[in-house]
Amino acid sequence: MTDKQNKRYTIVGTDIDEVKEKNAHSGLSYNEVKALIAREKLGFEPSKHSDTDS
Repeated sequence: MTDKQNKRYTIVGTDIDEVKEKNAHSGLSYNEVKALIAREKLGFEPSKHSDTDS
């Protein structure tokens, strides 16, 4: 089997594993940015006040 046969693609041809790899190295997530802003601007750690973050 070739490498291309082992890859997963969306209907329009996007390489799913390539997108996941790029996302892993793209920076802060939405929730990480919210936590950073809360710590810097509001002076508290959001995870101590919420049970929605792990």
